[in-house]
Amino acid sequence: MKNIARYIEQTVLKPQTTDADIENLVKEAKKYGFVGICVPPFWVKKAKRELGDSPVQLVTVVGFPLGYNMTETKVFETEQAIKNGADEIDVVWSTTAFKAGMNWPKIELAQMAKLCHDQERILKVIIETAYLNEAEIVKACQICADAGVDYVKTSTGFAPEGAQVKHIKLMRNTLPSSVGIKASGGIKTYEQAKKMIEAGADRIGTSSGALIVEASGEV
Repeated sequence: MKNIARYIEQTVLKPQTTDADIENLVKEAKKYGFVGICVPPFWVKKAKRELGDSPVQLVTVVGFPLGYNMTETKVFETEQAIKNGADEIDVVWSTTAFKAGMNWPKIELAQMAKLCHDQERILKVIIETAYLNEAEIVKACQICADAGVDYVKTSTGFAPEGAQVKHIKLMRNTLPSSVGIKASGGIKTYEQAKKMIEAGADRIGTSSGALIVEASGEV
């Protein structure tokens, strides 16, 4: 597969993340040419400084990892993240509101999409596929598309399972071509990443980016 590095968002979201982890993340992103790095909100400012004028996209998470925060809290988090230098926001949607049969997820995501787009930022929505059946994944994708989001993302990496090829295919068949897919959660090898991309993923969220690119034979 050509230029797999351009699909990869190298990620460090573990609770014990340190400044050295962020420095290493940025170093690897520049070395391998990753499309982006995903860091905790606390480290956005530092990551921005370390990236300098690099073209690597700076991604952070909002409402992470459970998504049941109030919308106002997610909005505030997003505003702060953008102020601190984030280019893209990965928000965990409200699984709890969705499971309760409420229309709230669409209202929340439309608000988040407007906020991001007004600031010329990208919004990705984590639907946490581990907690959804196939019919719910289809419905979740439709809600995200209707709300005007840029990408739908599979997982936080904190649920019982991460990205599944069958779910990526289902998402790609459901979403319009204007909405991208980010596969994340448990992707550790080149073969896994390749299968996700072949199934329709546009981005790969992984903490194993360097290993994946090295295994691809492109470096």
